[in-house]
Amino acid sequence: MNPRLADVIAVLDRLYDPSWAESWDAVGLVTGDPDQPVRRVLFAVDPMREVVDEAIAGEFDLLVTHHPLLLKGVNSVAATTPKGRVIHDLIRSNTALHVCHTNADNANPGVSDALAAALGLQDTRPLNPMPADPLDKIVVFVPVADTQGVLEAMAVAGAGELGDYDRAAWSSAGEGTFRPLEGANPAIGRVGDIEVVAENRLEMILPRHKRRAVVAAMKAAHPYEEPAYDVYELATLPSERGGGRVGVLAEPLPLKQFAQLVADNLPKTQHGVRVAGDPDRLITSLAVVGGAGDSEFAKVRAAGVDAYVTADLRHHPATEAQAYGDPALVDVAHWASEWPWLRDADRLLRENLAAQGSTVDTHISTLVTDAWTLRL
Repeated sequence: MNPRLADVIAVLDRLYDPSWAESWDAVGLVTGDPDQPVRRVLFAVDPMREVVDEAIAGEFDLLVTHHPLLLKGVNSVAATTPKGRVIHDLIRSNTALHVCHTNADNANPGVSDALAAALGLQDTRPLNPMPADPLDKIVVFVPVADTQGVLEAMAVAGAGELGDYDRAAWSSAGEGTFRPLEGANPAIGRVGDIEVVAENRLEMILPRHKRRAVVAAMKAAHPYEEPAYDVYELATLPSERGGGRVGVLAEPLPLKQFAQLVADNLPKTQHGVRVAGDPDRLITSLAVVGGAGDSEFAKVRAAGVDAYVTADLRHHPATEAQAYGDPALVDVAHWASEWPWLRDADRLLRENLAAQGSTVDTHISTLVTDAWTLRL
C-alpha cells in the first residue's frame, strides 16, 4: 500500500527531527499536498534544475534533498527567476519537495555518519555533540499497596523510558506521617488524627516535555487527596547526536594512501581530493564533517586526531590550521561529502515505511551537482 505524503514526512521527521536543525536553516516540506499518495521517491543532494527535471521526467511523487531550495526568505516565487521556475514546475507536476538539511547533519545516523562509514571509521562519536533531550526525575510517596498502580499510570504517561526499556523505576520503603485537618477528605485515617502509613518512595525518569502529563497521571492514580512529590531537573549531558564524527581506522595508513582511499570511496568530481600534510604521515584517528567544515577547526584540534576530512576548506583557515602542525587536511567536494547520506536516508525511509505496512519505490540521483565542472 502506498502511503500519503503526510505519512512519509512523518517518518522523515522522526529520522531527522526539524527541531535538530540550526536556527538559521530552512527545512521541511517546500511543495506538496500532505494528502497526495506517494509511489516514487527520489533522493538528491541539491534541488538543482537538472535534479528537478529528473524527478519530473521520472514521475517521482516526492523529491527529498539535503540542501534547501529557499534558504533565505523570499517575497516572490514568480517564474521570472530560476528558483521561481523550479517552484512552478514542481507544483504543476504535482512533485513534492522536502528538505532535510542541518537536522540530517545533527541526526544519528546522519550525514557525517554516512561519510565516516564510507571511509571505514570505527568507534565513532560526535565531533560537536548536541545536548541530550532534557530529563526530569519525579519522586512520589505512595502507600505500599498502591505503588504498582501509580507506577503504571506514570509509565503510560511517558515516565520510566530508558533506552530499550520502559516502566523503569526505583522504590524504597519507609513511613509517611500526616494529620488531616478540617475540610480534608483523607483516603486513610480521620480528620484530626495523626496517621503513620507504610509507604514507598517511587522514583522515575521522564522527558521534560512530558512533565505535565506525568504529574497529572500520578495525581489521578494516587489514592491521596494531596500526594507528596518532588520534580527534579536533571543535569544535561551530551547526546549521540550532533555535527561531525570522530573515529579511528581499522588499520593505520600513510596520509597519501588514506587520501587515495577517500578518493576511491566517494563519488568522483572535478574537484577531486586535495591534501595538506606530510604524505608519509601515519593516519589512525580522524574527524569528518560532511559539507563545509573549516568552522570546526578548534574542535578538530581539541579532538587530537591525525587527519580531518571535510569540504570547502578556505585558504586562510587551512593555512592557519597547518601552522599548528596538526592535523593533516583532506578536502573533498561539498556534494561528494554529503552524497553517501542519500543511501542511508533511502534505506531508513523504506524500512520505517515497511514497518507501517507501506511501500514506496525509491531511487538515488547520481547527477553530479557539484558547482565545479572543469579542472585544468
